[in-house]
This record gives sequence, C-alpha cells and structure tokens, in this order.
Amino acid sequence: MSQDYQEFIIHIKKLTGIDLSLYKEAQMKRRLTSLYEKKGFKSFKEYFREIQNNKASLNEFLDRMTINVSEFYRNAKRWEVLENKIFPRLLSGSRRLKIWSAACSTGEEPYTIAMVLSKYLPTSQISILATDIDENVIARAKMAVYHERSLNEVPEAIKKKYFTKEGEYYKVTDEIKRTVTFKKHNLLSEPFESGYDLIVCRNVLIYFTEEAKDLLYQKFSNSLKSGGVFFVGSTEQIFNPQQYSFETEDTFFYKKK
Repeated sequence: MSQDYQEFIIHIKKLTGIDLSLYKEAQMKRRLTSLYEKKGFKSFKEYFREIQNNKASLNEFLDRMTINVSEFYRNAKRWEVLENKIFPRLLSGSRRLKIWSAACSTGEEPYTIAMVLSKYLPTSQISILATDIDENVIARAKMAVYHERSLNEVPEAIKKKYFTKEGEYYKVTDEIKRTVTFKKHNLLSEPFESGYDLIVCRNVLIYFTEEAKDLLYQKFSNSLKSGGVFFVGSTEQIFNPQQYSFETEDTFFYKKK
C-alpha cells in the first residue's frame, strides 16, 4: 500500500470515523483516485486537504465510497421468497417484528420491505430501522422521490397503491414513509442493537475485506433473535453459515439457530 494512501486512511479515520482499510484496497483506491484526478488533485495528501476544508467535497467523497446502486424490489424473486416463505414463518411467532435495513442507501430497500410486509399487517404496525453511513443518501431516502427507472421491478398493484407519479418521478406515499426511521450508522465501528427478527443487508458486504465481512457476519448474527433471518444480496452467499450460528433457509436467507 502506498505511503500516500496509507496516510489518507489514517486521516480519514480521524476525520469521519470511517476505516478505509476494511474495504477492498484495489477497488476503493481506484474509485477515489479517479475522483480526485477529475477534480485536479495530484495525490491523496492534496485531496485530503480539500476534504478537510470543504464540506461539499467531504460529502462527495462519502457518496463515492458508499456505493449507491439501488432500486425497489431488486432481484424480485428474492422478495417473493421473503413475502411467501420468510414473513409467514416470522409472523406465526409474533405480530410485531423488529426489522433493520442496514446500509440502506437511498431508501428503496426499507420501503420495499414495508410494502411487502403490508400484505400481512396494517402499515400502522410496521416499524423498520434503516441506517447508512452517508448523510447525503439518508437525506434523499427521507425525501422518498425516485426516478421511474428505480421502479422497474415493482408489481403494478403496489405501484398504484404506494406511489404517486410526479412527471418522470415517483413519490412514496406518506403511509409507507411513516413505517421507516432513518439513522446514520457505521456498521464497522458502531455497536448493533439486538433482538431483530429480520436484518436485510444487501450488495454492500462485497466491498469489504474478508476480515471485515467475518466481523460483520458475527455482529449481525448476535443481533438476531433465535429463528431470526439475515437476508443478503445476490452476490453475497455465505459459504460457512454454521460458523456464525446460521443455517440456510433459502438462497440468500440465513436463519439464526
């Protein structure tokens, strides 16, 4: 690792609490180098000075290092499994579910969870915690306004019921917005609450090192109730689930023993 990048990691950790050394180095370094070169900087040292002194540049840096590719009902078949298999089992034990959408990006995921769960419960009984490290994406998530392309996989009945169209954009109804509470949270450095029935963390862990993943799987497992479910993205299969007290309930769904 170059000295320049090494020092950048140390400075960023002091400034933001984010530990870049827990992210895959080649990917992160490439992404950030292209960002600072585009802005006319020659090194990580110069770029850090800019981040330190300019809030807009800090926000842009946070946006770039958090990967915001999100849409409603992404990989629709998985959401069908959640709707038809996972939720019925969880609801047979309790009508009040404790749910966390971790690294929720711009909010499509937690809102999708609420829409799926609304098949079984009135929205007044649905409460979802959604967290992300990036305040910018949280602000956008709270606005709940999305481009048409984010809704490609949304079933037509759900689109009619829970969105209002405004030009090329769609707004999530207040009824669904009220079910989600957004908070800033750093997965790698901050503690997790416990007693969850369902934790959804998709398409984020692929960016972390094996050591960081190992730590997070353990933390997620400890946060779940026995019988609770951990739902991951379609490139994030856990190959040794028993190591974390998980068993595979379906593809990309892991049940806490």
